[in-house]
Amino acid sequence: MTYAAAMTESGTGAFADPEYHAAVVDLLGAIGYGQLSAFERLAEDASTAPGLEDKVEIATMACRELAHLNRLRDRLSELGVDPFEAMAPFRAPIDAFHAHTAPRDWYESLVKAFVGDALAADFYREIAAFLDTGTRELIIDTLSDTGHAGFVVDRVRRAIEADPRLGGRLALWGRRLMGEALTQAQRVAADRDALSALLSGGVDRPGMDLAAVGRMFTRLTETHAQRMADLGLAS
Repeated sequence: MTYAAAMTESGTGAFADPEYHAAVVDLLGAIGYGQLSAFERLAEDASTAPGLEDKVEIATMACRELAHLNRLRDRLSELGVDPFEAMAPFRAPIDAFHAHTAPRDWYESLVKAFVGDALAADFYREIAAFLDTGTRELIIDTLSDTGHAGFVVDRVRRAIEADPRLGGRLALWGRRLMGEALTQAQRVAADRDALSALLSGGVDRPGMDLAAVGRMFTRLTETHAQRMADLGLAS
């Protein structure tokens, strides 16, 4: 049982702990700004999509990201904090990540939407394992596939079949995205004291030791490799 769940069952309430409250606010703020950023990028991708069907698919993904963001914004308000203030600390690091991983063409955009965003989501889901049931379920739901997996896999595989050389370039791109995404996720967690405390645990609550951290990154790497394989790319 997680620390938060134990507190809830004991009747004291997980959010009575200021440190836990701060960690949840930070996590929801980081995810929220990440989804706002995803919405903006997908909307831009829709404007440059090669065909009408592609435009509609990407625009639909963007709308789903915005819907998820609104749910997180509502939850942050329920916790008594300004949602925009909660997201503000994550603007610079997330914007920096996207500046360092700006796609050069349509296919790199597709791979980034499928692989890069998914890596960040995987990391946040790992942290959610330490949260109360309600918050954990909200995070998992808002980080669920926005319906683009099948579309992206189809488009990338068809492009590689038409031009096999594209596969090598996109495989290198996917590896770069993985390195940048993991670095960015680690930086976000390390820079926020509440998130670091949540992961490291304490006297009265579980956390991650070095072995657990290693296993987490192994899981993230394995899941990334599977997504790359789904795209027909070497990891």
